[in-house]
Amino acid sequence: MSSIFITGSAQGIGHETARVLIEAGHRVVAHARDEGRATALRASLPGAAAVLVGDLASLEGTRALAMAAAEAGPFDTVIHNAGVGGGASRRVVTTDGLGQVFQVNVVAPYLLTALLPRPARLVYLTSGLESEGRLDFDDLTFEKRVWDGMQAYSDSKLMDVVLAFAVARMWPDTVVSAVDPGWVRTRLGGPNATDALPDGAETQVWLASSDEPEALATGRYLKHRVSLQANPAAYDPGVQERLLAVLAEATGEVVTTS
Repeated sequence: MSSIFITGSAQGIGHETARVLIEAGHRVVAHARDEGRATALRASLPGAAAVLVGDLASLEGTRALAMAAAEAGPFDTVIHNAGVGGGASRRVVTTDGLGQVFQVNVVAPYLLTALLPRPARLVYLTSGLESEGRLDFDDLTFEKRVWDGMQAYSDSKLMDVVLAFAVARMWPDTVVSAVDPGWVRTRLGGPNATDALPDGAETQVWLASSDEPEALATGRYLKHRVSLQANPAAYDPGVQERLLAVLAEATGEVVTTS
């Protein structure tokens, strides 16, 4: 039995991942954004070891979640599943003064990575749109540029892969993966998506629970268990270090090698 923490597990891919792992006999700690969602999550996943609450659009909320998760652990695997899409018609700014897409999709998993005890396995969810991502370090979050929600989303998903590869390089004893779950029929993916919900969760379940050699290889970008080439920028240590520096400045926390 493994102990697994999954962010953004109130619905969609995260919920399905939690459900399958619980049914397989693993200890799963789930996460919801607020108490209302947490109440519904406890009802829909009665086998969860705990349901934690934390708003990832808030640095304070993310720090509180990290503290609660540390108390609920330790974890063999942490799955950074939570995310928001790029469908907003305008740039949404959080109470911390950060773009919402950037904060939820990139800053929150970074901050949790920095604050939580290091697990044996880490999974960062990304998207195939990472291939369309561009990293403009002069304006990562569209403060100056004309807002383009889908580009902001694609950029954030590229940053997730960059983050995963950076952590894999810094923590060689942790199995770190970036996963494109596919275009899945969820609230985020929409009804026209091509992939069924179980397919969107299957790779994360495998990475979290399998001892097959292929599941234990680190520093990869995967889709449906197959290792793929990510956006070339993600492999550049210079890009990785620049992003880590931006995130350290935004959060006041550093992911260290020690």
